[in-house]
Amino acid sequence: MTPQDRQNRRKLSRRTAILGGAQLLFIGGLAARMRYLQVEEADQFRLLAEENRINIRLIPPARGEVFDRNGVRLAQNVPSYRIVIVSEDAGDTDLALQKLSQVVALDPESLERTRSELKRSARFLPVTIAEDVSWEDISRVSVNAPALAGITPEVGLSRVYPQGSDLAHVLGYVGPVSDYDLSRIEDPEPLLRIPRFQIGKVGVEAKREKDLRGKAGAKRVEVNATGRIMRELDRQEGEAGADIQLTIDAALQGYAQARLDGESASAVVIDCDSGDIVACASAPTYDPNLFVRGISQADYDLLTGDPYRPLASKTVQGLYPPGSTFKMMTAMAALEEGLIEPDDTAYCPGHLEVSGRKFHCWKRAGHGWVDLQNSLKQSCDVYYYDLALKVGIEKISQMAQLFGLGQRHDVPMSAVAQGLTPTKDWKAAAYGSDWVIGDTVNASIGQGFMLASPLQLAVMTARLATGRSVMPRLIKSTGGIEDPPGTGTPLPLDPENLRKMRRAMFAVVNDRRGTAYKSRIIQDNMRMAGKTGTSQVRNITAAERRSGVISNADLPWERRDHALFVDFAPHDAPKYAVAVVVEHGGGGSTAAAPIARDITLQALYQGEPPLDAYPPKDRPAIRAQQKRLREMRPQANTSGKDQA
Repeated sequence: MTPQDRQNRRKLSRRTAILGGAQLLFIGGLAARMRYLQVEEADQFRLLAEENRINIRLIPPARGEVFDRNGVRLAQNVPSYRIVIVSEDAGDTDLALQKLSQVVALDPESLERTRSELKRSARFLPVTIAEDVSWEDISRVSVNAPALAGITPEVGLSRVYPQGSDLAHVLGYVGPVSDYDLSRIEDPEPLLRIPRFQIGKVGVEAKREKDLRGKAGAKRVEVNATGRIMRELDRQEGEAGADIQLTIDAALQGYAQARLDGESASAVVIDCDSGDIVACASAPTYDPNLFVRGISQADYDLLTGDPYRPLASKTVQGLYPPGSTFKMMTAMAALEEGLIEPDDTAYCPGHLEVSGRKFHCWKRAGHGWVDLQNSLKQSCDVYYYDLALKVGIEKISQMAQLFGLGQRHDVPMSAVAQGLTPTKDWKAAAYGSDWVIGDTVNASIGQGFMLASPLQLAVMTARLATGRSVMPRLIKSTGGIEDPPGTGTPLPLDPENLRKMRRAMFAVVNDRRGTAYKSRIIQDNMRMAGKTGTSQVRNITAAERRSGVISNADLPWERRDHALFVDFAPHDAPKYAVAVVVEHGGGGSTAAAPIARDITLQALYQGEPPLDAYPPKDRPAIRAQQKRLREMRPQANTSGKDQA
């Protein structure tokens, strides 16, 4: 072998070694990668493989139920049976539906809707044929299952309101999630996209939706290549929503609704000790059960076309000039400023002239000389006109705010209104004009710009009765955890001034010359203190005053005055504060006070009060009224303590 051959061999060996080393390095790297993929990442790839044949499906949770303060069910879940069809399993769907029609009664509208949904749905997805069907129909479908290919019965939960229309404005109702609902939520959870899943639309159902909804469960199902479910592998149940207990007394609520029947009116009853709202009635009302599955257009048109506005929750949405029920605020402002003493008098000739304009008293001939108690007892307007000129609107509005007017109280109901306690700055911002002295005069008797809701008037009355900043509470507990009471702290006011107002309110009801004397309670330990109110909804011209003011009875309903009454009882140890507003009811003493008296007695006695609580001359009419209301509420017992 020549030197050249030896050199060539060495070069070849070196290249072979380099190439072999490179091959070994590549094979080693490949082996390491294969080990990593097959050993280290085995679980991940196994999961990816399973995801091609296993789907995760959400399970809707059971919605929390709602109870009254005594454990009476107000909103509950009941089994709801439905019949569904899967096109892929049924084959000829028209023939399947025809066979089903021979087993159970199906209306043509439901069949047409089912056919439309089958055309636009995937063949493996179930389509609902009928909802809320009877157990008998479900049994027939099950018995005939071999002949009804692709048709199966299912069971779920549906919302029911056992008290019907009594608590519609408080509870609200649930309904299927709409596109509008989803658009209002920034990041809707997947649960909300489940077909036919229901959420709260208004009222407590909507305001406490997150508590009531619960958390979804999940199930793993095996699907084939087309996505059809083959079998269920396992499931994890969700977390049911929290039960909620309201402060409402269902028996008292039902009575209040029945007592308001036939009126466009509202009533609020507050427990003075705790701030609990024990009744919150708005009339007319509606049946929330109609909305759960979707209300018909005919039923909805009846509700929206009613001039009494049954869909509105007047207790919190309705804003009214408080009328003479506001006079206590004007008087308290004057007392706290030290501008008057209870014995100070003012002369009422029937009007007060301010800046060349006459402001009239409701009594055309006037009340003569009146002091604080007599002015409230007889509801003299001129006395409060005079006070307003001394106090000014700023102090009056501050006092009203202190008593809960002009505030949006934190209760879980829909469209809670703030009301209005006007000031000079407010008018400048709202109207771009200066406050004038006539505005103050009007505000002093709860007219002009002053606006309040029945809830706010009830809070005002509870604070007058107790001297504390009572706060309204509608939720007693959530998931068994008690909400803090609304007892409140002492108001920064002279207790003696509050006692003067209570004595004057007592005279309104119990003195023979008081405007609410006819609606008094004669049981000594149940006597109430209160105040009537009548608020105008139209202007009375000078010409009409000269010829004689047209009576409410001669006016169209929508032009009549609103009737108001507030009270607390017993007067010497207040337990309940009540506010009643009757829209276009006329006079507070004739329309609102009798209703408030009856509701107050019902609350005090925790059921139907004895006839001897009423004045003797009223007892025959009350006896007939109690009988009528019992017939309207056959489910209620006289003790007022229904069983859950």
